[in-house]
Amino acid sequence: MKLLKCIIRTGVLDQVKEALSGLGVVGMTVGEVKGFGRQKGHKEVYRGAEYQIDFTPKLQVEIVVSDSLAEPAISAIREAAGTGNIGDGKIFVIPVEDSVRIRTGETGESAL
Repeated sequence: MKLLKCIIRTGVLDQVKEALSGLGVVGMTVGEVKGFGRQKGHKEVYRGAEYQIDFTPKLQVEIVVSDSLAEPAISAIREAAGTGNIGDGKIFVIPVEDSVRIRTGETGESAL
């Protein structure tokens, strides 16, 4: 199994969710995060004063998928979230040793 930790733009969550649902992914965790990379933040104007915002708001999406579904899921996320511009985000692929469904005690891929 693989954990896909995805940092994406805030406006593309629905497209990513639909793309993953089409592959059979049944669950995800989403959180609001802030960060910077090559984008280096942005400038905003508030009451006539310009401010440098170092951290850009993004969404962090985490999903655990079977090994066979990892590559199709990565492709689907890239296609749904990609604009070709700096700030599109990143996908980190992390091996998952095991999973346990708390309610039933199921383990492994059947717990996904």
